Amino acid sequence: MPPVSQFRRLDVRPLIASGQEPMSRIRAVLASLRDGQGLMLIAPFLPSVLIEVLGSEGFQSRVEPGTGRDWIVYFWQTAG
Repeated sequence: MPPVSQFRRLDVRPLIASGQEPMSRIRAVLASLRDGQGLMLIAPFLPSVLIEVLGSEGFQSRVEPGTGRDWIVYFWQTAG
């Protein structure tokens, strides 16, 4: 896993609260990552399906409980 300082933070809670689908924003951030970078996603629930989908696309993940019912999920790819 890259150092936490190399993760781009995306808080999707406001998007979800306003009824927006966050997948396009998540994909945009993932597409903009450089080697050695990752995505830190903050969500109001554990995004199990997203973890599975991105895992099938070669992304590794680490999950941490956030505050309250929120979750923090780190996504990254390893070279090779």
